[in-house]
Amino acid sequence: MFDQLKPQPADALLSLIKLYNADPRDSKIDLGVGVYRDETGGTPVFAAVKSAERRLIETQDSKAYLGPEGDVGFVAAVCDLALDGAVADDRVAGLQTPGGTGALRLAIELVVRNLPEATFWVGTPTWPVHMSILTGLGARVRTYEHFDVQRQAFNADAMLAAAREAGRGDIFLLHGCCHNPTGADLAPEHWREVAQILSANGAVPLIDLAYHGLGEGLGADAAGARHMIGALPEALIAYSCDKNFGVYRERTGAVFAIAADCAAAEVAGSNLATIARNNWSMPPDHGAAVARLILTDAELRVQWQDELQGMQARLSRIRQRLAACGKAGDVDLSHIAAQRGMFATLPLSPAAIAALRERHGVYMAGSGRINIAGLAERDCDRFAAALADVEGL
Repeated sequence: MFDQLKPQPADALLSLIKLYNADPRDSKIDLGVGVYRDETGGTPVFAAVKSAERRLIETQDSKAYLGPEGDVGFVAAVCDLALDGAVADDRVAGLQTPGGTGALRLAIELVVRNLPEATFWVGTPTWPVHMSILTGLGARVRTYEHFDVQRQAFNADAMLAAAREAGRGDIFLLHGCCHNPTGADLAPEHWREVAQILSANGAVPLIDLAYHGLGEGLGADAAGARHMIGALPEALIAYSCDKNFGVYRERTGAVFAIAADCAAAEVAGSNLATIARNNWSMPPDHGAAVARLILTDAELRVQWQDELQGMQARLSRIRQRLAACGKAGDVDLSHIAAQRGMFATLPLSPAAIAALRERHGVYMAGSGRINIAGLAERDCDRFAAALADVEGL
């Protein structure tokens, strides 16, 4: 049987990790893998997470299944964190998922199963897994330019034109904040315009909220999504706690279906639970239990918010430092200050990316995406000098 299978290409970022680990240079810089790093290059466990884990160990009295819905207390707490009362609770159906990826999988499969004629509208570039889930499920997809990498400019006109072309029941995929891979977020007026357009034509937003709190703060990062959800009868949200709680390996997320009324929400929830049952049966518990304890305990929540704000502030400082370098060879870094979150995508050729790795030990994705958090503040000038060194390649 297996002789009939075709070899699949290795994941580019996983291959990059191997190259980075094999590089003996002390000065090497890892800008590839999409996890938060501190000034020392580590990905520390939040103190609030450690405290919650200790409490969980002391008080948890069972390892029995939670059911396909997962930890309902966690789901309710994350719903409050993300939506903050933007819609009535009885219009929302939510389930715990294995990370934000699991949430996306459920939301997309819900649509493909029940509305196979629906078209998913996706701005490019986007997180590659968006496209792999969509194509793997056989979804209809149309793309538009979200961001012009060469000009380092968000293409609002293309996004609004695509929104106008979307039909009733189509799905309009949006990054809630901290766009991956460009850092180019929608301004408040863009959220309002898209919401108005989708309200008129009956298309439904699918909002991927994977970096909540890492852009401008918890309130500002969710403001656009909350406005849109409040303005439309239906929406889907994929939420990840992996980044803003630092629990990457615990795979902690949730999916929310916002329906026109309570009865429709119950039907949506039953469909999501059935799909979840057929995918992973029951979600993992630990990360969700930790996040629930943090979000429902006043002291732990304040501690977590302080730590999250520290991460956001560091990302902002790195962006400001890079932007202050101005023109670095062929690349104008000044645009990075206006972007948000962990990522930026630079207009670099494959030859330049290879030269950065070989000459300077700078490792990044072949698309030109860099993880801002992979830079220590002391590295910014050296990174800009490396970019200048590969000018013209």
